[in-house]
Parts: sequence; structure tokens; C-alpha cells
Amino acid sequence: MFFTASEEDIKSGKTTDFYFINTKKILEKKNINKNVVVEVTASSLPDNYRWGILSGLYEALLLLEGYNIDVSGLNEGSLFYPQEPVLTIEGNYKEFCDIETALLGFLCQSSGISTKSARLKKIVGDKQILSFGVRRMHPSIAPMIDRAAYIGGLDGFSCIGAEKITGKKASGTMPHSLMLMIGNSKEAFVSFDEIIDKQIPRIMLADTFCDEKIEALIAAENVKNLSGVRLDTPGSRRGNMSKIIQEVRWELDIRGYKDVKIFLSGGLDEDSFKSIKDADAFGVGTSVSNAKTIDFALDIVEVDGKPFTKRGKLSGKKTVLRCPKCGSGKITYGKTNEKCACGEKMKSIQINLMKKGKILVDFEDASNIRSNVLNQISKVEL
Repeated sequence: MFFTASEEDIKSGKTTDFYFINTKKILEKKNINKNVVVEVTASSLPDNYRWGILSGLYEALLLLEGYNIDVSGLNEGSLFYPQEPVLTIEGNYKEFCDIETALLGFLCQSSGISTKSARLKKIVGDKQILSFGVRRMHPSIAPMIDRAAYIGGLDGFSCIGAEKITGKKASGTMPHSLMLMIGNSKEAFVSFDEIIDKQIPRIMLADTFCDEKIEALIAAENVKNLSGVRLDTPGSRRGNMSKIIQEVRWELDIRGYKDVKIFLSGGLDEDSFKSIKDADAFGVGTSVSNAKTIDFALDIVEVDGKPFTKRGKLSGKKTVLRCPKCGSGKITYGKTNEKCACGEKMKSIQINLMKKGKILVDFEDASNIRSNVLNQISKVEL
């Protein structure tokens, strides 16, 4: 068997941290039944990011389903700022304390991937950017990774396992192994063009056997409807990657192949995108699939109706306000609207997600969530 937990194990609390077992045992033995308000917040974000993108919420709701609790918070794909509660749970703490570990796990990793994806998409703008990184991570979470990347703003993904949960088709063309198995560039390109469905873009890998511009020209001269060439040049050969791209572009252009796009992949991250602006499209791997998690924490902020919390946290059930014009955020206690510095009226963005264990929201289509993310990040700076 693989070293992974089943859905049943996760739902029943068998992936919890041990000290929650101790907590539940003591609360049961002492017959302590206190109603609490707990909030899930991130005190800070990786690398001092100004904002994050929430994802993993739907899995979190499926985990909480059936518990005698009420849940409110931000919706899937919402932009959030540090200190803002993304999820608020109300109920008898004893009943749900042992699923905190799994709850945070659903939110932390997925939100980290969506946040990184949104940042990269904001940098490249209208250029295409795809998620290629599932091979670097445990295969059991591959669909989650590519879904989180897609709703975070990336234009597509490579893992076929994500198709079912996104409603979108995976994409990809050829690996180096295909080139090596066939043995030479021209035959590999022609074979791909002859055999693979014509609806799949003809993007040929141009860095396997020789100089990138030479292989790019071999592809252009032998594939009639060539869409693009992909450069995945290894680090030991990169030198000045921007110059390599410029050379390939020049050689294609002067021979009449101006419509052939240059697709860049391999070791890309935020700094790469800021310095390499000549490519037409990008494939990102580990920087997205292994993005830094958002360090959400779950904290009690009220006990039996009274504000009460630990040091370093703000007590009381909070309201999250957002400006619809500039995207600024604010947390308040009790107030449901205030004026933003830009003059626009701020409004609460929290919604009721669950009542007495019953999910109240429909799980929105991944493409719609992605569109909402893109709209939100268009209003804010990195």
C-alpha cells in the first residue's frame, strides 16, 4: 500500500496531531462543553507578500460536513490579507478539535500554490503560463496541485488527474525521452505531427541534440502548422537565456516564421519572469507545485459568547471588509461597512458556508473561480 491516508481516515481524525487526542480526552472526562468561535488566519505571508489567494476551502467544507457547527468565511478563490480570518467556525470545541490538523492542511498548501500562481500570472500578464510541476510532488496530491494552480490564475496544467476536478483538459506535447527514443530531431518532430491528434498544438522541444536555434529551424521547416518551440535548456548550458531566446526569435523571423511562438520552461520563478521577457509563453514547475505554504493557524477567539484568546491574537469574532474599487481590506469588530481611503464604501466579504453541519454554498466551476481571482488581482499591486 502507498503511504497515504484515505478520505475516511482524514474525515475521522486519524491524521490529527496527537495533542488533540489528549485535549479531546480531557474535555470528555471533565465534561467540558463550551461553545467557541474559532478563526483561521495567517499572521504573515511568505516572503512578505501583501496578499494571498484562498483555496482548499471546498475540501475543508467536505471535512467539516456533518459536524454540529456553523461556518462562515471567504469563498474559494478570495484574495485575503494577513490577520484577516478566512474561516470562522462556531460550535462545541470538543466535537471538532481533532480535525484541526487536516483542516489547516487543506487550506495551507492549496492556498500557497494558488497564491504563487496568482503572483506569477500578474507578472506575465496576457502571456500564457502553464503548470508543469506535479512530477516533483507526491502523486496523491497531483490533482489538487494543478487545480490550485489553475484557479490561482495559470492558464493550464499538465496533470490529467486534474481534468475531472477542473472540467478543463490537461495540455502537453513532447518530453526529451521521446526525442531520445526516436534518435533525431527531424524524425521526432515529423512523427509527432503524423500521429498526435491535430487539435493538440504543435509545440516542438528544441534543445535536445543541438543549438536551440538550429532545432527550432528544423521544427519550423518540417512541421507545417507549427505553433511554437519549447526551450527547456539545462542550467549548465543556459548562459544568458534572454539572448538565446532573442537569437531563436531572429532566426525564425528572418525565414518567415514570425507566427511561431517561443515557449520557455525549466527552473522558472518570479525573478526569472521579471528578467526574461522575450518568450511568448511559459511552463512553471517546482516554484508552483512546491510553493511556500500559507501558515494559517486556528485560534479560539470567543468562549461561551465572550471575547477570549491567547497572547499575540485579537479576541472577538471579526468582520472582514473589502473595497470593491481598489481591493483594500480591513478587519473590524461588529461593523459591517466603512469608507475606504479611496472614498468607496467597503463591504463585508464573508458569507455563510455551513449551518449545523450542512454546506450552504454550491461548489463553483474552476474556470469561474479563476476569472474571479484574475479580477481581484487586477486591482492590487504585488
